Amino acid sequence: MTDVTGARVDVLNTLFRSEQGGHEQVVLCQDRATGLKAVIAIHSTALGPALGGTRFYPYASEEEAVADALNLARGMSYKNAMAGLDHGGGKAVIIGDPELIKTDELLRAYGRFVESLGGRYVTACDVGTYVADMDVVARESRWVTGRSPANGGAGDSSVLTAYGVFQGMRASAQHLWGDPTLRGRKVGVVGVGKVGHYLVEHLLEDGAEVVITDVREDSVRRITDRHPRVTAVADTDALIRTEGLDVYAPCALGGALDDDTVPVLTARVVCGAANNQLAHPGVEKDLADRGILYAPDYVVNAGGVIQVADELHGFDFDRCKTKAAKIFDTTLAIFARAKEDGIPPAAAADRIAEQRMAEARRR
Repeated sequence: MTDVTGARVDVLNTLFRSEQGGHEQVVLCQDRATGLKAVIAIHSTALGPALGGTRFYPYASEEEAVADALNLARGMSYKNAMAGLDHGGGKAVIIGDPELIKTDELLRAYGRFVESLGGRYVTACDVGTYVADMDVVARESRWVTGRSPANGGAGDSSVLTAYGVFQGMRASAQHLWGDPTLRGRKVGVVGVGKVGHYLVEHLLEDGAEVVITDVREDSVRRITDRHPRVTAVADTDALIRTEGLDVYAPCALGGALDDDTVPVLTARVVCGAANNQLAHPGVEKDLADRGILYAPDYVVNAGGVIQVADELHGFDFDRCKTKAAKIFDTTLAIFARAKEDGIPPAAAADRIAEQRMAEARRR
C-alpha cells in the first residue's frame, strides 16, 4: 500500500508504533444512504481542540485515505503550534470525487459525525471543500469554521493563507539576499487555484516575475488573461527546471519535493502553500545539501488556520492579518535556529513546535 506521495505505508504501524504516529484518535465514518465514507484523525489536543480542514478527494483506496488523514493531522498539530494557536491538530478526509458525489445530504451526514466528537475536532475547508460546503456541514454541527459571512463565518481562508506564504517568501528573501522583497526575482507557482491565484497577486504587486502552471487550464487562463506578463509553462517538471528561477512555490497537493524533483530544481528557495511538501524524511537534508533554502510548509501556510481559529471567537479580519504577518518573524526565527543548531529549517521548526506541545502537556 502507498500514500498519495507514492511511499509505502503501513497504517497501523504509523498510528501505534512509528515516530510519525502518536495520534490520539482516528474515526472511520460511513453513511450508506448518502455514500459518505470519511476519516477523521485527531493527532493531538495538548494545546486545545484539534483544528484542521476537511479534504474531499478521490483516493485510490480507503487505506490511502487513512494514511493521508494521519499525515495531514500530524502536520496540523505542528502548524497550529507554530502559529501560536491554542489548538491541537486534526484533519478529515472524505473519500470520493466531489464533482460526482458531493451532496448536501452527504455533507450533513458528515457534519453529524463531527458533532459526535463533542468539540474535540473543529473542521474547516481544504482541497475539494468550500465555504458553501461548511455552511451545510454547520447545519449539523457547532464545530465548523470557514463558513460564509452570511452564516456568521469568516469566509474564504485562502486569502490569508496566501498572505502568510508571501510573508514566508519575504523572510526567505531577507535571510538569503538581505532584502525582504521579491522585486526582480523570478517566482514559479505550481497550482494557481484557491490559494495560488491570491499569491500571484501579492507577487506581482511586489514586483516579482511570475511563472505558473496548473493541471486546470481554466485556472491558468484566469491568471494570464488578467496579467499577460505572467508566463505559463506546460507542467511542474518544466517549471522546476526554469532557468533563472529564484523561488519555487508548490501550492497544489503534497509530496512536491522528492528524489526526482530536488536534484533538478533550479530555485534557491522553496516556499509554498501545499501541505506535506517533503515526500519522505531526508528530503530536507537533500535540499540543504544543494544550498536550497526551505521555508517549512506548515509554518508559512498557517494564515488560513489563523483565520478560521479566530472565527470561533468572533471574527476580525484586521486582527487575523496582523497575526498572519507575524509569519515573517517566525520564519526568520526558524532560519536562525537552524543555523544555530546546524540542522535544516524543517527540523528546526519541528523542534520548536514539539517544545511548545511538550510544555503544554506538562501544565
